[in-house]
Amino acid sequence: MSTEQPIPAPHNDTWGFWGTMNAHANAAWPLAMAAISGATGQPLESVRAFLDSRHGRYFGDDVVNNLSAGGPIGEAIKATTQQWMAWTIRHQTSKDYDIPRGIPYLTGFVIHCAIADEAFTN
Repeated sequence: MSTEQPIPAPHNDTWGFWGTMNAHANAAWPLAMAAISGATGQPLESVRAFLDSRHGRYFGDDVVNNLSAGGPIGEAIKATTQQWMAWTIRHQTSKDYDIPRGIPYLTGFVIHCAIADEAFTN
């Protein structure tokens, strides 16, 4: 018996990460969900909120840029995840989005998007 959670489907299939990935969306979605959740330690529902957001679109733009190097989609997602985890939240971003300074950029925006999504749906 597997304890692995199923990957939630996107709520936003016109833009965000899904829309940015176009023809790669079906393959990229579960890979990005798993990579981001694994890197940030955040639940899949929070990662979905991030990928459905405009920040997910920016993440998707970076995946597309990494894909242009000619590697497989999984490697492009891994490289983008590592890049976003290496960046940290700085003063202005902290001030604009109320995310603590110094934490990894990807973690900060996944949490931020989850909170915004929860506030929107309640």
